[in-house]
Amino acid sequence: MQFYLDGYRPGDPDLRPAAPGGVEPRSGSGELPQEVDVLVVGTGPAGVVLAAQLAEFPGITTRVVERRNGPLELGQADGVACRTVEMFNAFGLAEKLMREGYWVNETTFWGPESADSSGIVRTGRVQDVAEGLSEYPHVIVNQARMQEYLLEHMRNSPARLEPEYGLEVTDVEVLPDGGDYPVKVTLRRAADGEAGAAAVPAEASTVVVRAKYVVGADGARSAVRKSLGIELRGDARNHAWGVMDVLAVTDFPDVRVKSVIQSPSGGNILIIPREGGYLVRFYVDLGDLDPADRDARKRFTRESLVEAAQKILHPYTLEVKETAWWSVYEVGQRIADRFDDVLDAERGTRTPRVFIAGDACHTHSAKAGQGMNVSMQDGFNLGWKLAAVLEGRSPESLLDTYAGERKAIAQELIDFDLRFSTMMAAKPKDPEHAEAGGVDPAEKQQIFTEAGRFTAGFATEYTPALLTGTTQHQAVATGFPVGQRFYSAPVVRLADARPVGLGHVAEADGRWRIYAFAGAGDPQSPESGIAAFSRFLAESENSPVRRFTPDGADPDAVFDVRAVFQQGHRDLALEKLPEFLMPRKGPLGLVDYEKMFTADAAGSDIFEERGIDRTRGAIVVVRPDQYVAQVLPLDAHQELADFFTGFMLPTAVLV
Repeated sequence: MQFYLDGYRPGDPDLRPAAPGGVEPRSGSGELPQEVDVLVVGTGPAGVVLAAQLAEFPGITTRVVERRNGPLELGQADGVACRTVEMFNAFGLAEKLMREGYWVNETTFWGPESADSSGIVRTGRVQDVAEGLSEYPHVIVNQARMQEYLLEHMRNSPARLEPEYGLEVTDVEVLPDGGDYPVKVTLRRAADGEAGAAAVPAEASTVVVRAKYVVGADGARSAVRKSLGIELRGDARNHAWGVMDVLAVTDFPDVRVKSVIQSPSGGNILIIPREGGYLVRFYVDLGDLDPADRDARKRFTRESLVEAAQKILHPYTLEVKETAWWSVYEVGQRIADRFDDVLDAERGTRTPRVFIAGDACHTHSAKAGQGMNVSMQDGFNLGWKLAAVLEGRSPESLLDTYAGERKAIAQELIDFDLRFSTMMAAKPKDPEHAEAGGVDPAEKQQIFTEAGRFTAGFATEYTPALLTGTTQHQAVATGFPVGQRFYSAPVVRLADARPVGLGHVAEADGRWRIYAFAGAGDPQSPESGIAAFSRFLAESENSPVRRFTPDGADPDAVFDVRAVFQQGHRDLALEKLPEFLMPRKGPLGLVDYEKMFTADAAGSDIFEERGIDRTRGAIVVVRPDQYVAQVLPLDAHQELADFFTGFMLPTAVLV
């Protein structure tokens, strides 16, 4: 963590100085300006991740509205995929997640004890996250707590951004001749006695705001989506599951281990231990529903969930002492026709102004733990793009990539969730009646294990397009696949010999990362590849750093360039390495010494772990949302320049 760049100040470094004078207060005052750059509707997972990114840009007028009268107190989502922990690290929040959360280390599988028994027995045990997928664990933290972390991050940001509660969107309209603020949003303040803010006069109950961009992260019943006439399409599976968070006493031995249980009667349970050491979540199979009976789901009670769980757990006992929350839902998968306001026939003739994210554009079952995680990735994908356009660093056409990238990912999620939820609800296979179908415990364990990459959050892969290059040069860095998330590895910071994760130095600040891996030879020589690369970035007219960094901004304001050397940290002299890698920054012109790293001689070697070509070296370009955009040889200077020319504007002026 770096601070004091703008001068010494005492106190908590997470509470950064507020933006300089002239910036409007962002303190949740209850008053909305007539015009905003971005209006975020909803404080669910997608909304708060997006808003937390935009809070880094106080020159962008961002507002967040929420129909509830305050922050979420009891969330329904709880599974935090490894990929999400990686993302939270960019906000400086991974340590909080891991300290407070339950770590899902293993998963056990239970099935019928024998063909003629009504009991269950443990049939298998696997590591929950396969070796080599991530340095972070799969954790369980209540959704409300996760969102509070991000809300606190927003409050502590230079923008001092806080949501405006008690405001419900009733209509969104894109005006063809709307000028700089073409989106008209009509909101209603909650009246006294409603689930909104305090009572207000009737004449003040309607608020109209004009916006440059609107993001609807307002859930499955999204008012923003409905205003755009976008439909959620898909099918209900007419199969009910109950979910309950309970404090209970049981003699089931794996109650503090994630457990998949398949009973002889055909019922299924997924047990998810919760944070705190005592709370546990039960997903309970309640069986098929009559599609003609629309009220069937409503007739389930808390008691019926407990009874179903007790039956499936037999011969083990379950005594529920307290229920923190329970619900019954119907399995189904639905996806929106489109993820923004641009019709297919209009695509390419105008750029989007209104977007939907999270449950507003895709819904599915809860047992794979993907809803909250994929929703957050929606917000992470869109936030930096809005900032880049609003700050003049990229053309508006960049915003077309949100729908193009995220709808494909959402469809993959829907397809996966259908297979996964079907497997979870499958009855035990009867050897005597194979034609009846079903899944035996070994098959269930195999399917569950094979799905591990998806449930850990690592199945996302962006295909070659505007923001993602080809795999032409993948051989120079095989461990950083183009289109997949940047997988961190241990390195040693040269200036102070501190071991760090290379990917952990990246922040959620909208900047592009360029990691330069030095090739063979002495990097201290002016003739080395890393020296030539540094001269190109510092001096060439084609350098993306020179072309796209505004005058007067810090040298790394747009591109965060870092170098990794093959030698040990004691074998290199800081003063003999390229000056470009020690940029002067801030009003005092202080030197940033944290741009250079070496392989970890005492531990794992990043060049070996990530397949870096030791002779040629490599350039790994990483998007602001942590996905690898391009891999090139270290001497591919012009190809690097050409890549950024496709979606960045020269002589940008930071707002």
